[in-house]
Amino acid sequence: MAAGTRLPAWIGAGFNEYARRMPPESPLELREIAVDQRGGSGSALRARRDEGEAMLSGVLPAHWVVALDVTGKALDTAALARWWQGRLTDGRDVVFLIGGPEGLSEDCLSRANERVSLSPLTFPHGIVRIVLAEQLYRASSLLKGHPYHRA
Repeated sequence: MAAGTRLPAWIGAGFNEYARRMPPESPLELREIAVDQRGGSGSALRARRDEGEAMLSGVLPAHWVVALDVTGKALDTAALARWWQGRLTDGRDVVFLIGGPEGLSEDCLSRANERVSLSPLTFPHGIVRIVLAEQLYRASSLLKGHPYHRA
């Protein structure tokens, strides 16, 4: 689940390129949540709350939920591949939550089974989609011994 529906075409193209490459046993699906309009005092908090409610409405109790958050666990490529293997072995659908400009709501962070950081850097939320898709493809490639990942 990712906040934002009006992103440049190249964001969608980048995500779709890596989603297309994923193995059939771990397809990537993007569900977009509209970003609320900002303006006036308190609107950022309200927007984050509303976006969080919309995200969580698509999360089932059985889902393994991962909040992408700068304060989350940092993984290198090998650790991400091992983590991804564990998620695939677990068999539950994994839902990644990507916040909008104001980040993820407290409800989203509370619902998450874990928090993962892609970097200590702050990225535009659209670019996070591409980075996440590429890193999951890289992890899948590493697990299969595919030459895409070269350490």
